[in-house]
Amino acid sequence: MIVIHRQPKEIYHVSRILVRTIFKIKEKPLASEVLTAYLKQCNEPPWTSYFVKYSDIKNDQRGKSHFNWKVGNSNYHILRTGCYPYIKYHCTKRNEEDLSMEDSLFRALKVFNLGIPLLAYGIAATQLITHSEVVHTSKGPVNIYFLYEENKGSQY
Repeated sequence: MIVIHRQPKEIYHVSRILVRTIFKIKEKPLASEVLTAYLKQCNEPPWTSYFVKYSDIKNDQRGKSHFNWKVGNSNYHILRTGCYPYIKYHCTKRNEEDLSMEDSLFRALKVFNLGIPLLAYGIAATQLITHSEVVHTSKGPVNIYFLYEENKGSQY
C-alpha cells in the first residue's frame, strides 16, 4: 500500500483546481491589471473614464481613491470609486504628484456620506451606459463600460 502525504497547502491548491475545473469557474484578473491593460491597449491616451463590474475582477485597489499609476512612459492620476455594481475609473495623464491628502479627503467623504451617492451613481449607470469594450488580460477578456463612446486620443 502506497501512502501519499500531502501538506495542507498542497491539498488546498489541488482542491481549488478541481472545483474550478468541475464548475468551470474562471480566475478573475486583478483590477490593476485591467487598468494597465486598457491604458496600454489605447496607446496611453491623455484621459479616459470607464466602469468595470465588481463581479468581473479581483479588487486589489480597495481603499484607493486618488493615486498615481505608471503605465509605460506615462503617469496617470487615477480617481477611483466603488459605485455598486461597478467600480468607476477616471484616468488623466499627468506628472507624478503626492496625492495622499486628496486620497484621504475622498475616502473621508465616502465614509461621511455612507456611500449613498455612490450607490445611486452605480444604479443610474446601469441605465446610462451606452458603450462597452473588451480589455484583454492574462486571465482572459474583461468587458469595461462607458457612458458614451470615447474619441480615443482626444484631449477632452
